[in-house]
Amino acid sequence: MTFCKNLISLSILFVLPGTASALDRSGSLSNPPSPALATSFQETLCDTTLADPYRYMEKPRAPEILKWMKEQSAFARKVLDGIPGRKELLKKMQEFDGRKSAKIYNLAITDNDRYFYLKQTPGDETGKLCCRDGYNGKETLLFDPGVYSGDRKGSYVIGTIAPSDDGSKVAFTVYPNGSENASLLIMETGTVRLYPETISRCRFASPSWTPDGSAFLYNRLEAPSKKENSPQYASKTWLHKAGTDPAADREIFSSTLNAELAINPDDIPEVSYDKESGSLFAFVSNVDRRLTVYYAPVSELEKEKIAWKRLFRPEDEIHDFAVTEKDLYLYTPKNAPGFRLLKTSLQKPDLKGAEVVVPEFRGAMLTGFVLSRSGIFYTLSRNGVQEELYHQKYGSVLSEKLTLPFGAGTITLSSKGFRYPEVWAVLAGWNRDYRRFRFDAESGSFVNETLSSPAAYPEYDDLAVEELMVPSHDGVEVPLSLIYRKGVQRNGSNPVLLYGYGAYGNSITPFFSPSMLLWTWKGGILAVPHVRGGGELGYRWHTAGMKTTKANTWKDAISMAEYLVKNAYSSPGNIVINGASAGGIMVGRAMTERPDLFAAAIPQVGAMNPLRGETTANGPVNVPEFGTMKIPAECRALIAMDPYLNLRQGVNYPAALVTAGINDPRVIAWQPAKFAARLQNATASGKPVLLFTDFEAGHGMGNSKTKNFEALADVLSFGLWQTGHPEFQH
Repeated sequence: MTFCKNLISLSILFVLPGTASALDRSGSLSNPPSPALATSFQETLCDTTLADPYRYMEKPRAPEILKWMKEQSAFARKVLDGIPGRKELLKKMQEFDGRKSAKIYNLAITDNDRYFYLKQTPGDETGKLCCRDGYNGKETLLFDPGVYSGDRKGSYVIGTIAPSDDGSKVAFTVYPNGSENASLLIMETGTVRLYPETISRCRFASPSWTPDGSAFLYNRLEAPSKKENSPQYASKTWLHKAGTDPAADREIFSSTLNAELAINPDDIPEVSYDKESGSLFAFVSNVDRRLTVYYAPVSELEKEKIAWKRLFRPEDEIHDFAVTEKDLYLYTPKNAPGFRLLKTSLQKPDLKGAEVVVPEFRGAMLTGFVLSRSGIFYTLSRNGVQEELYHQKYGSVLSEKLTLPFGAGTITLSSKGFRYPEVWAVLAGWNRDYRRFRFDAESGSFVNETLSSPAAYPEYDDLAVEELMVPSHDGVEVPLSLIYRKGVQRNGSNPVLLYGYGAYGNSITPFFSPSMLLWTWKGGILAVPHVRGGGELGYRWHTAGMKTTKANTWKDAISMAEYLVKNAYSSPGNIVINGASAGGIMVGRAMTERPDLFAAAIPQVGAMNPLRGETTANGPVNVPEFGTMKIPAECRALIAMDPYLNLRQGVNYPAALVTAGINDPRVIAWQPAKFAARLQNATASGKPVLLFTDFEAGHGMGNSKTKNFEALADVLSFGLWQTGHPEFQH
């Protein structure tokens, strides 16, 4: 078990957003809705006068703004539904889905080998909570969100799953319509009976059970008082006893209770109990990957107020850790940008004098580790696209490279902890489906324990993968992944989907998505630029694309597109740039800086006006990544990275499909709306600029299966339409 707790970002790596035709016979738009009114509003920030003609849209629930967004969405829906070829893509996605009788995900395994997970069949829109005893045990359905009514209209999904140590109880969150406005439910698994209480305002709850399994610790947002207060402000960690009224819960950790710790009320306080060491760990989380952690023995729960001791501060540069009953293992980039693993005493931690257990590797990055009875298992990544698995026994300095069942671009490790023998590795690649294996230390072999049903995808048997290192604008080499069908000619005519992200140190490692690979099925090239701001090449790769260095993110994307043109993979009229959430900055700024280089831009629930993001509920916790208006240098960087502010009148911009979710708590819907409104007014190209706001969705976390299919079909069909693919033209 490791303890990475930095969860409060804009980020989601894969948002796959979701009548008469609104296209005439030539494929042009007919009868578009009226453009939004532009005003003369201006303001001066850090010696820069900024025009913000659509500032009034920052109240998207206002009747006139809602009306405009609904008109835009209805028109976009007609246009998208009218693209020839879209229905075929959607049908193929549904066919792919039917090839697996069950998909299993969000797995949690207790010490006594009870499996808790979400299961989705071809007939299900979202996952149902199930459990079984052991890998081969009989399955029990615990909770079906499809029949849950809750206190809000709409469809519910299950979020966090937290079983007690013996599996006799499970706490889990449910939320409606992508809002992430989660409620916490508790179930007794033996009788499949829900406890009577429902705990609201649990967006950041990750329940952690106490030693006797009767109670758990969880984070809860404060009840709304004044409309101007952020709902994320000054949340608290509470102790709840199963079966009791939440009003009687005891406050454990917060900015108000623990004023002596000077906790920023904008950050998220959270407490976990660790049975291996008998310790409580208190986290103060935002998007900064450098952990802030306090700790205390679990016996302190019996006291009126816990006497917390500091374990890590951001300056210590600890990004993750794991513990035994006496040792503390530290995952850190300090003095090692490619990361290394250190060990010190848990009772008397000495971070400066910690022992190096796994050193930094030249040409590779340490990406993760777990502890088991037989030692340390860790992964190394080369350029973010090829991973290797190693085993090192406790007390040894020698590591053994393990032979994997197949070459993997991505490896995800899990274990029960240092007392148990089990270690699992989930492997995947651009053209290899996810498979889960248990490593048998005695025989040194991997045992296939994939929980999801197998499926074949002969459509992708002939895929080629190129992993390139391409010089960027400043000479720095950037990894570029290209996936396409064998035999594709480099004649400059191939449609390219340039899909990237570049934020929070998150890496886009190789993933298998039959639906997204439909771009290659139609003869296109899927290109993934591993731009700075991500974590593919270590900690410095992240910091080279954040705050005042953020320009590297979109300039890397531009350089990758230029490489594809120069080397005849494609041409400007055939390149579509796409990204979601914080990836909207990459998409929007690449488009505004080089509008001539792209046929279309598709930012999904994108951060399109980051200068103003700080004023939203989710804005303050994102300051460590993007900066703040309060510091002049960071304010200027925010202006430079802001796609909305960098739009210019009369420019021939590419076509654009801009999406938003009205219930999105991470990127408020007015950010994409403002960008689309200004782009519609500014562009001189005559190419379509569509705004589609989903009024039954948020940031993508709670999307139904059908909604995801429809959204991805929108992206692919719009891109293929704008790149001139013959099957998608009128």
